[in-house]
Amino acid sequence: MTGTELLKRYVAGERDFHDADLHGADLRGATLHDADLYGADLHGATLHDADLHGATLHDADLYGADLRWASLREANLRWADLRWANLRDADLHGADLHDADLSEANLRGADLSEADLRGADLRRANLRWADLRGADLDFSTLPLWCGSFDLTCDKRLAAQMIYHLCRMDVMDCPEWEELRHDPRLVALANQSHVIATHELPEVGV
Repeated sequence: MTGTELLKRYVAGERDFHDADLHGADLRGATLHDADLYGADLHGATLHDADLHGATLHDADLYGADLRWASLREANLRWADLRWANLRDADLHGADLHDADLSEANLRGADLSEADLRGADLRRANLRWADLRGADLDFSTLPLWCGSFDLTCDKRLAAQMIYHLCRMDVMDCPEWEELRHDPRLVALANQSHVIATHELPEVGV
């Protein structure tokens, strides 16, 4: 199916495009909000500036897709393959990205606030200046490289990360031993939701 064919059917009122073959389709600027693209092949498709608000893209193949400035607010992207996808400045507010593969994806400046990123693969993803306030990153792979510098988060994620740090033993580093027991750091670490959720012990002063 070509992008033009899809849009004609969408305008005519069709919304069910389960498993559609849209490999490499040109859908730039398209309005497809609430479209059902479950399992669709959008490998290498051009979707920048597209409106996919509330769309179902569960298990869709979006490998290498161009989604710059696309609206994916509250979209269902569970298990979607977004490897190498360009999501720069995309709106993913409230999107369901549970177990999505975002490895090597460009999320620079993307709005991921309130997104469900549990179990998401974010290895080598570029998250610089991304907004992760209110996002759930439990069991995800937040990358430890320069691509995660300068992201915006909230106290929930900060406390979670600090809790993990405080549970780490750093050998031959008296500075860290002193810092990890700082009452202010410990107090913030012990506000992490993971303590109650997973019945973990608080860290001590």
